[in-house]
This record gives sequence, C-alpha cells and structure tokens, in this order.
Amino acid sequence: MEIYKSAKNKISGTSFSEVRESADRTYRSIKARTKRTPYIKSKYFKGEKVFLTIFWSHLFEKQEKDRTRRLKFYNCAVDLIRNSTYNPITRENFQKKDEILHRFSGKSKDGGGFIVQIKENKRTKRKDFISVYPE
Repeated sequence: MEIYKSAKNKISGTSFSEVRESADRTYRSIKARTKRTPYIKSKYFKGEKVFLTIFWSHLFEKQEKDRTRRLKFYNCAVDLIRNSTYNPITRENFQKKDEILHRFSGKSKDGGGFIVQIKENKRTKRKDFISVYPE
C-alpha cells in the first residue's frame, strides 16, 4: 500500500479545546463554500464529493482523550482526501453489506502516520469521511 505524504503538519496542542479550535477553523472554511452539506472534492474519486458531517458525529462518540488524538490529524486528512491518487485498501463493510470502506494511509509533514477511512454507499455512490486515526 502506498503512503501519501501530506503537506500539512499535525495540529499542535494538548487539550481537546486547543486542537478543536484549529480543526474547526479548517472545517468552517470548507463549510463556507456551500449552503448545503460540507464536502471536499477528491482526486482519487475523480472529483467526486466526499461529505464531512458524519466525521463530527462519530468523533463525539469517543472519549475526550481519543477525540484529541484523532482530531490532531484533521488537516492532514483533508489534504489527503483532496490530493491523494494512491489506491486505498478497499473492502465491503462486514456489518452493512451495502457499504464499501476505503482506508487510505498517510504521513504528516512532521512524520506522524495516520489512516483515513471513507464509507461509500454501493447504491447511491455517496462517499462520507468517517474517521481519521494515528497508525
């Protein structure tokens, strides 16, 4: 599996509020471009939209320490989704047969490895950014 090298650093900070402030700034700039659901266009999916809203609801299901750990890679994940053309590990979701999960590997500018997970609905072809977590 090829690893995408992001041009972004991890978000610095030790508390969730510090890290969230920076990640939220990135999210708001993406959200300001549309009146509807915020999305990023992906090079790997040939310019198709990858929606971001599920990530935030999924993030708040986690404990605060894990939220902080995952959110530090938010800017790197957005960069990977936009610019990566490398093939991910793709498999069917074992819990829901009508979904495909794509897992992309990346490395931040300062050397931290991370995984980005995108869910695709087989029927509608809608793609949602679900999660980012360190390797």
